Amino acid sequence: MRTLIVGLGSIGMRHLANLKRIDPTGFVVAWRLHSQAQSPFAVDRTVYNLEDALDANPDVALITSPATQHVEIGLALARRGVHLFIEKPLSNTLDGVDELLSICREKNLVLMVGYNFRFYPPLQALREALRHGRIGRPLALRAEAGQYLPDWRPGRDYRQSVSARRDLGGGAVLELSHELDYVRWLMGEVTTVSAQIGHLSDLEIDVEDTAEIILQFESGAIGSVHLDMVQRPAIRTCRIVGTEGTLTWDGMTHHVRLFSAATQTWADVHPAREIPRDEMYMAELRHFLDCVTRQQTPVVAGEDGKRVLEIALAVKRASEEKRAIEFR
Repeated sequence: MRTLIVGLGSIGMRHLANLKRIDPTGFVVAWRLHSQAQSPFAVDRTVYNLEDALDANPDVALITSPATQHVEIGLALARRGVHLFIEKPLSNTLDGVDELLSICREKNLVLMVGYNFRFYPPLQALREALRHGRIGRPLALRAEAGQYLPDWRPGRDYRQSVSARRDLGGGAVLELSHELDYVRWLMGEVTTVSAQIGHLSDLEIDVEDTAEIILQFESGAIGSVHLDMVQRPAIRTCRIVGTEGTLTWDGMTHHVRLFSAATQTWADVHPAREIPRDEMYMAELRHFLDCVTRQQTPVVAGEDGKRVLEIALAVKRASEEKRAIEFR
């Protein structure tokens, strides 16, 4: 299989390393977005523009460039019949998204969005507990993700990162939209969004670093999501309260616990243990490649990426307009 990787930042390099583990003999083309950038030895060919990228005749593309470029590049590749894996978020606006989805449907192309927490065993275990009714009917969710931005990529100037720059689609809401994806995956469709967001810290960035989000789900359940790029130490948690108990997840220890109202006891759903970070990325990439080979719909399809983007944009709009945004 011939694979094009667009952009070789930290996530692009991670996908490249995992791709070579999955398919050591596969032909890999790197499209470097800066003309002076060099590629690692694992790359078979390096190109610096769209024309040369298309001439390389890739079967699949991993688009890991800034979100502002995802749709434009995706459209060019999809028109040539290339299957697409697009890193989260799908974009920073809805411009061109429907056209991209339409072309992929017409050409029977796989379009998958990189929300890798769908492939993370503790959240998979939590979701199974929910699906089997182990806490009864879910009533409320509280999710939190926070980490000090300069700690995200040690040794690099955080001010130049995608996360810090509005012109590259950064900010807490889009950069931490994993939470918006997985709470929808756990709780169902979102019907109403309220939010307050802002740049509250002393970080030298031009995007929001903190967001408090209230979601109402189609079931009537309510969700509260806190996102920030300022918190020390880092935290990632989720708590779901149901009519018959409570589920909790600690993303730092990978521990999922269930409290049963019937027995008044806690039990492990997923024990605390070390989980290599690449485990979910490998599972995600294998799933994408399997979907291409078997012509199947991925678990995080383009439509899912669009819905998360709609929610993220509604968060920004709700904060700006100081009102709740309803989805039809």
